[in-house]
Amino acid sequence: MGDDRHEKIQKRAYELWERDGGGDPERHWYQAAAEIDREAALPLTADDALPRTREIASSDVLTVEELAVRTGISGDEAQELLDRLGSDRAATEQAARNLKGKRRS
Repeated sequence: MGDDRHEKIQKRAYELWERDGGGDPERHWYQAAAEIDREAALPLTADDALPRTREIASSDVLTVEELAVRTGISGDEAQELLDRLGSDRAATEQAARNLKGKRRS
């Protein structure tokens, strides 16, 4: 698992470095490591995160960043889904997965 984590961090750090037009590679490495570790700590599926009611309180709504990281969509796409679908976590995450799947096709 350590090699896989290292490769993910390396790839993400390079993406960050490219996005920023260069800069401090060490800063990008630490940022990438934090993002990869945060992603690993997130629930694996929407069902892992759902409360029993399948509805969540407004104080527990998914943040844009969490939704984007968990599902692999952009922050703008995540914001749009959250604005449109509100607090139904299952519907929001399913819509995000569908959106990402459409991009692959």
